Amino acid sequence: MEGALSPMVIVLFRSKLTDAAGDDYQAMAEEMLDRARTMPGFVDFKTYAAADGERISVIHWESLETLRPWTDDVRHVMAQRLGRQKWYEYFRVEVAEIARSYGFDRRPSTQSEQSQA
Repeated sequence: MEGALSPMVIVLFRSKLTDAAGDDYQAMAEEMLDRARTMPGFVDFKTYAAADGERISVIHWESLETLRPWTDDVRHVMAQRLGRQKWYEYFRVEVAEIARSYGFDRRPSTQSEQSQA
């Protein structure tokens, strides 16, 4: 299909912080999330931490095309540079197109659904 967007994209950002990652890191992390949320194509963001201190952030974008401006964003590039200089012991980024997605959500039944059963 000409002009069609690529499939939804997931970015996995694995990292471990240094002891130098303090209030300045937290402020930049909040700024980056706020900034990403304003960009067309941003879907959602969640982060998790392991017992050993490693963290993983899971970020969904509508497509590779909508992710591209984020990778080139001037403040994001600055945050990456600061991260390498002082905040991260290490980080790894994986970007993948989602080939298939499905799920299940349990929702509480309503009074009318219970009476129909």
